[in-house]
Amino acid sequence: MLRLPFADRLDAAAQLAPALAHLRDRHPLVLAIPRGAVPMGREIARLLGADFDVVMVRKLGAPDNPEFAVGAVDESGHAWVATHAAAAGADPGYLARAIAAERRTMRTRRARWSPGRASCDPAGRTVIVVDDGLATGATMRVALDAVRRRRPAWLVCAVPVAAADSLAEIQAHCDEIACLHAPRAFDTVGSWYRHFEQVSDDAVAACLEDEPVDADTDRPAPADHDAGGPVRIALDDVVLDGDLALPDDARGLVVFAHGSGSSRLSPRNRRVAAVLQRRRLATLLLDLLTPTEDRFAAQRFDIGLLSRRVRGALAWAQSQPALCGLPVGLFGASTGAAAAIEAAADPAIPVAAVVSRGGRPDLASPQALAQLRAPLLLLVGGADHEVLSLNRQALAAAGGPAEMRIVPDASHLFEEPGALEEVAAAAADWFNRHLCQGNAESE
Repeated sequence: MLRLPFADRLDAAAQLAPALAHLRDRHPLVLAIPRGAVPMGREIARLLGADFDVVMVRKLGAPDNPEFAVGAVDESGHAWVATHAAAAGADPGYLARAIAAERRTMRTRRARWSPGRASCDPAGRTVIVVDDGLATGATMRVALDAVRRRRPAWLVCAVPVAAADSLAEIQAHCDEIACLHAPRAFDTVGSWYRHFEQVSDDAVAACLEDEPVDADTDRPAPADHDAGGPVRIALDDVVLDGDLALPDDARGLVVFAHGSGSSRLSPRNRRVAAVLQRRRLATLLLDLLTPTEDRFAAQRFDIGLLSRRVRGALAWAQSQPALCGLPVGLFGASTGAAAAIEAAADPAIPVAAVVSRGGRPDLASPQALAQLRAPLLLLVGGADHEVLSLNRQALAAAGGPAEMRIVPDASHLFEEPGALEEVAAAAADWFNRHLCQGNAESE
C-alpha cells in the first residue's frame, strides 16, 4: 500500500521496487540521476539484483531562479530547451554559458565519484532510469534521450512521484513508466518526503564503489579474517557487514562507528582508515544498521541501538585470534561518535581511546560522558558552527581526558583542500599515542 509522504529516499525506493519486480529476470541496469536519486537507485538495484550506475544530466536553471528548469543537458552536450526558456530570461547567450558550465560540473563529478571506472554500457539491455521525483521532467527527459541514443533493448522511467502533466510528456521518451503517485497539484518534489536532505558527493561515491558480491546473499563475500577483508558479524538478531584491514605488524585496532546516513563505504572514513593502516593500526569499518533498518531515519539516531552494535563488534573482535591481543580505539562520525562514547563508557569494554570526526558527542547520555575514562579527541571544522558549539558542550561534560581540535575554515564534511588529511593525521597521532603507550611513528 502506498504510504505518503515518503519517509525518505530509501523508503521511496522500497515502495517503488515492487513496481519493477517483473524486470528482475532480465538482469536490468539501473541508472540514477545524480545526486538525489543515487541512494534510491542503488537500493532499487540491490532489491532487483541489478547492475547500477549513474546517468549524468544537469538542469539548466533560469537566470533569476536557478531552481526553475528552462532545460537540461547531458554530459555529451546534448541539450533540451523548454519553450518557456526565453520568457524566463534564458537567451541563447545565457544558455550557451549555462550548458558549458554544467558540462564542466559533470566532468568534475564523474572524475570525483568513480575515478578510473568505466560507465556501464546500456546497449541491448533493459535500463531503468531512476529519479526521486518529476517536477518539470526536464532532467528525466534528457536522461532518457541520452540512454536511448545508446540503443537499450527496453527503457524504463521509474519515479516515486511526478506531476501529472510532466509524466504525460515523458511517455514519448521511454518504453515503460513506473510511477507510484502522479497528482495534478504537485508543488515540489521535496514536499512529498518527510526527510529530503541533500545528498553529498561522498555519498554518491560510496554508492558507486565496486564490491565483490556473494550472489546468494547480495552481500560482500566473507574472507579470511587473519588476512583482513570483508567480514560478517553475527549478533543476537542481525548480521552486520564490515571490512577489516589487518597490517602484518598491527599494534592496535580502530573500530569505525559510522553516523546517520553513512556506512562502511564512506570515502571519508576509508581515507582516514588508510592513513591509520600506514601507521600500523588495523581498522574495522562496519555498518551498524542493516539495509532494512537504515531506511528509517529514527534508527540512525537510536544511540542505544548503535552503541549496542559497537559493543557487539568489539566482542567479536576479541573472539578473533588475530585481533584479541590488540588494544582498541573507536573512531566515530556524526551519530556514530555518540555510540562510540556510550560503548567506551562501559567499564566492561576495554577501549583505550576515542576520536570523533564532525561528530555528535552531545547525543551521548550525560552519564556516559561523565563516566568516559578513555582519552577523547573531538575533531571539528571551524566553519561547522552548530556542531562546534555542541562539541564544546560535550567537551565540558567529559569526565576523563579530552581535547578538541578545530580544523580552520573546514565545513562539516571536511571537503576543503587538506582538511581531511589534517583529520586523519590527528586521529593517527591520537591512537598511536594512547593505544601504543606513546610510541607513535611518523608517516
